[in-house]
Amino acid sequence: MDYDDNNIFRSAMGDVKPLTPDDRVRLQAKAEPTIAQLERRRTAQGINPLDKNPLTIPEELEDVGPHDIIGWKDNGIQEGVYRKLRLGRYPIQARLDLHRKTLKEARQELDDFLRQAHEASLRTVQVTHGKGYHSPTPARLKKYVLHWLEEHPLSMAYHSCQPQHGGAGSAYVLVKKSPQDKQKNKEIYN
Repeated sequence: MDYDDNNIFRSAMGDVKPLTPDDRVRLQAKAEPTIAQLERRRTAQGINPLDKNPLTIPEELEDVGPHDIIGWKDNGIQEGVYRKLRLGRYPIQARLDLHRKTLKEARQELDDFLRQAHEASLRTVQVTHGKGYHSPTPARLKKYVLHWLEEHPLSMAYHSCQPQHGGAGSAYVLVKKSPQDKQKNKEIYN
């Protein structure tokens, strides 16, 4: 008995016949998911296709202290404009209080508030998020509100309020100009 590898292989494969072209298995390309499958997937992920709110609820954000003074400005905001916002020199045209709101409620109310302020041509608003002293995680809502303000397309800048307006528990927000206001400025300054 010959134990050469080639001989063993040939003896094991002696009665095997090659596949004819018609006998081969043809793999089909994976079909695109149906609309129903996509809807089930979105529902499982908690995504509502009718929800036009651009704000997300990330799982992890950098911690913010209850007394931390915070601020942010988008590119293109002049330093003088930001300084006046920071010092509370612009009149507050509307206020939103988010005390005792869940993250989902606060997310929706903030989006609605900024959209309404934009439509009403309001430029400076105040958002009160609180410091979170009475919650198990202090300043939790504060850090989400700050994240949302940076994420929202209608928010141009924010800064913690002056003590007389709520201090570290509130923020002044500079809202984008409406297209009508932009046109008025062009007419005035051209």
